[in-house]
Amino acid sequence: MTSSNAFSALAPYGWDEAWAEQFAPHDSEGLLPGRVVRVDRGQCDVVTAGGVVRADTAFVTPHDPLRVVCTGDWVAVEPGGNPRYVRTCLPRRTAFVRSTSSKRSEGQILAANVDHAIVAVSLAAELDLGRIERFLALAWESGAQPVVVLTKADLVPDATALSYLVQDVETIAPGVPVLTVSALYGEGLDVLVALAAGGTSVLLGQSGAGKSTLANALVGQDVMDVQAIRDMDGKGRHTTTTRNLLALPGGGVLIDTPGLRGVGLWDAETGVGQVFSEIEELAQRCRFHDCAHESEPGCAVLAAVDAGELPQRRLESYRKLMRENQWIVAKTDARVRAELRRDWKRKGAEGKAAMELKRGRWR
Repeated sequence: MTSSNAFSALAPYGWDEAWAEQFAPHDSEGLLPGRVVRVDRGQCDVVTAGGVVRADTAFVTPHDPLRVVCTGDWVAVEPGGNPRYVRTCLPRRTAFVRSTSSKRSEGQILAANVDHAIVAVSLAAELDLGRIERFLALAWESGAQPVVVLTKADLVPDATALSYLVQDVETIAPGVPVLTVSALYGEGLDVLVALAAGGTSVLLGQSGAGKSTLANALVGQDVMDVQAIRDMDGKGRHTTTTRNLLALPGGGVLIDTPGLRGVGLWDAETGVGQVFSEIEELAQRCRFHDCAHESEPGCAVLAAVDAGELPQRRLESYRKLMRENQWIVAKTDARVRAELRRDWKRKGAEGKAAMELKRGRWR
């Protein structure tokens, strides 16, 4: 097959001139370009110009869990063989990473080369603003543009109530489009279809958020199984068990992911700062450049809370995510660990001094 035919065959999956240029050295070796559409226990399905092939990843399985082959990767695969092997991965443009639930301080890559991170949030349950902020921090850190999609909008028939819910999310998501969708009735899908047509999108959210229904609506057919949510808590079971890459009929590519129970940060300080941009801006006016926004004099952030300009919940969420991120980074960075120890010692000394002062007053 000629290179021009290969280019046109892979274009629906995101292949472009820049990828072709990166692949050129591997083309001269007789390898084929392809995009990983699914990974399963050392094997992966790769879409190539000649169709989808099954390939082994043994040659590209490093010790670093962030460099393993992932759905969305562009790879160089052997033209034949049994088994057929992936020989290398092209450098990623973006990567969506979270920390694992293990105690080994590892990150887990969920999707690669993503342009839009679609965070699906069900309106069938009470909004968890803190969880949305967490998803958005990871999305911004990945390099993708986040989008919040409030699903099951048909369950909120009151237009005023729906408007308030949208405003609540918009308040905590500066710079992020917030869409309302009812995949069941096809309402609001046109805007999302147009957005998804502009590249590769990854679909994220908890079980029961309606991701599989949304994926089916975007693809235009039932490619993902759908299960009912539990009435007692509005949560669902894992319908999607693997990450799958799907070409959309209106253009663009969608990566559907399993429901995420845990959404741990992974070196996402920049992403957290993006989510809480108003706090970062206020911090520029604090008296001390290393202000922790807790009890320091001249803290512009605390002043904004006292004036009612910044919700206390928002500041507490910011503190929580920053502490968690520091803890994750400290596991692998000796300098950060040392800084945290000094901070803990300082706070301990301040607490001890305060207690001694109180005791002196009581005597």
